[in-house]
Amino acid sequence: MTIEELVARAAALAAGPRRAILGITGSPGAGKSTLVAALLARLGDVCVAHVPMDGFHLADVALESIGRRDAKGAPDTFDVGGYVALLRRLRAAAADPAEDVVYAPAFERDLEQPIAGAIAVPREARLVLTEGNYLLLDEGRWAEVRPELDEVWFCDPRPDVRLAQLTARHVAFGKEPARAAAWVAAVDEPNAAMVERTRDRAHLIVPAVLLQSLPAAD
Repeated sequence: MTIEELVARAAALAAGPRRAILGITGSPGAGKSTLVAALLARLGDVCVAHVPMDGFHLADVALESIGRRDAKGAPDTFDVGGYVALLRRLRAAAADPAEDVVYAPAFERDLEQPIAGAIAVPREARLVLTEGNYLLLDEGRWAEVRPELDEVWFCDPRPDVRLAQLTARHVAFGKEPARAAAWVAAVDEPNAAMVERTRDRAHLIVPAVLLQSLPAAD
């Protein structure tokens, strides 16, 4: 498998009769953003939008109100209902003359907070890339996500590479190395184990050798 083959597969989805939504999933630190960046850089003439699931993180004030700030990133710390509603709107909007553009939330990593209305998806977008840990989870309202996606690709890096990348990302965004390692062990790795159990529901597994060949996303 090569990145060119994946680009061709994504372009084929975009060439269908309706707007396509392609999900990119995997455990925390698996390289989802790296793969999305590579696809965006190579899709050329395809009008494509990128709408990450992370925009539906609950804000810290909401997490504090439910006592879950220390579990930020777990499935119950997202507005999954809002995410499902957006996926359905993105699907319907392409055929609705009243929907010139759909605005989606983003997640600002410097602030570690969601920002409403930060991503514009124009009517012309034939392909929407959406990435997130829990696209294949079949528990609660997460089970409503997969039916809204045309395909889901699962990123499968080497475990040691994934852990190193994940810890480095936490440090890059402000955590002390010891706190970053503790967060990965206490929060990210239990979530990763949950995500790994969903891999058999993916349409395609993106192997470690391909992920490691791609330049890291900014």
